[in-house]
Amino acid sequence: MKREFLSEGREYELPIIYDISGSEKTVCLVVHGFGSSKESFMAKMLLEQLPQRGIGAIAFDHPAHGESAVDGAFLRIKNSTTDLGAAEAHARTLAPEAEIVYFASSFGAYVTLIYLAEQKKDKRRAFLRSAAVSMPRFIERRLTQEQKESLESAGELILDKEKYGYIRDLKVTSGFFDDLEKHDVFSLWSEGQAKLHMVHGDADVTIPLSDARAFADKFNVPLTIIPDGDHQLSIPGAPEQVLSMATDFFMR
Repeated sequence: MKREFLSEGREYELPIIYDISGSEKTVCLVVHGFGSSKESFMAKMLLEQLPQRGIGAIAFDHPAHGESAVDGAFLRIKNSTTDLGAAEAHARTLAPEAEIVYFASSFGAYVTLIYLAEQKKDKRRAFLRSAAVSMPRFIERRLTQEQKESLESAGELILDKEKYGYIRDLKVTSGFFDDLEKHDVFSLWSEGQAKLHMVHGDADVTIPLSDARAFADKFNVPLTIIPDGDHQLSIPGAPEQVLSMATDFFMR
């Protein structure tokens, strides 16, 4: 496993971690969720297990997440999609002949859908875990009245890591909420833009299964439902099931 901080031509350094030999036919770009990091349990499993199956793997931290040196002022949709593109470009320099595929979780799936919709290039493959297709409503539903007032008066608020189960305290700004309002994937996405597969737990209280099903139905996306699965799909056996499904999807 190798670690780097991409900095050339950038406003801030981008932390990445990867296992890519250069001879792979496929490299998976792992995109983590909100409040998580490139070294979450699922990301670690992918980074360790995919190379054993001949698939390279690379992950990065969104702004204000993980090892990112910047705070929430940089947590904007444009920065996340730009960082995703930078990680992909680095993967392409490491394995020029490889097909780039995506494993994206929650907020990472939301960002990946926006990125692919904006790219409009050759058809890609993306495996979406607990996709936050309703991200514009996700955070707002979780805010207290006090937090909403803080956002309105100060233009920002801090989401406490202990309360929300995040890797670190996370500042979100009114600009980030503005970005969410402008990026509704139900409007941005078109059927056939990429080959997708979704997996979602029926006990997910963060992003309800009904939201994921609405997206899957609208755009004819295969959706696997994990009985009793929470948002993290952390119930016994679920991470291994998701890994197996994703591997099969990438190796077809």
